[in-house]
Amino acid sequence: MKKIFFLTLFFISCSPLREYKKTADKWQNEIYKLEKLDEFEKYTNNAILFIGSSSIKRWKTINQDLKPYEPIKRGYGGARYTDLIHFTERLVSPHNVQAVGIFVANDITGGSNDLSPTEVFDLTKLIVKQIRKTHKKAIFFIETTPSLKRWKAWPKISLANDLIKEYCESKDNLYYISTRNYYIGDNGLPNEDLFVKDKLHLSVKGYALWGEIIKKNLKNIVVYNL
Repeated sequence: MKKIFFLTLFFISCSPLREYKKTADKWQNEIYKLEKLDEFEKYTNNAILFIGSSSIKRWKTINQDLKPYEPIKRGYGGARYTDLIHFTERLVSPHNVQAVGIFVANDITGGSNDLSPTEVFDLTKLIVKQIRKTHKKAIFFIETTPSLKRWKAWPKISLANDLIKEYCESKDNLYYISTRNYYIGDNGLPNEDLFVKDKLHLSVKGYALWGEIIKKNLKNIVVYNL
């Protein structure tokens, strides 16, 4: 019994929720604002929930780009997996939806505080586990997009993408939407026309392409009465 007790304490102390506890504090107000949206935004059970970082938050044309699918947008700028793990259940559990889509792209940026690809992968598995507490239907990850702003970090970003993709392919009702080949031009670099001036976030044209890719994949992910 002692051994079991100490093992339990060990796993609790090593939990990412404990390790990254401080990372959640700065986002409490943003999450509260997203939760308030549930009070007046109404959706059918056919809706698809999108959670994650600024590329979701900034997607102003999401309804147009994903039509006839019905999206719910719950992204916040700067989101990392290290803070999203504290809010996943709050963002997902209120919604009875056909699928949950996830896009987070800030844990590997080329900075000194970057996570390793393996650490990113471990956090994605935790998020799937959290979502599964209330949502048993489809979950899909949207691949982190290659961008000129973070091109030096692309090898690590790409490896994290690959780990998540392999994991999704090994599980039921878990999917991966690959986008990288659409955003890299003939010169082997990200296509600047698909990004705004910061060379990181998608342009209107970039979002339209994103929508096309996602819609194409959704046909194989959700049962949807269109």
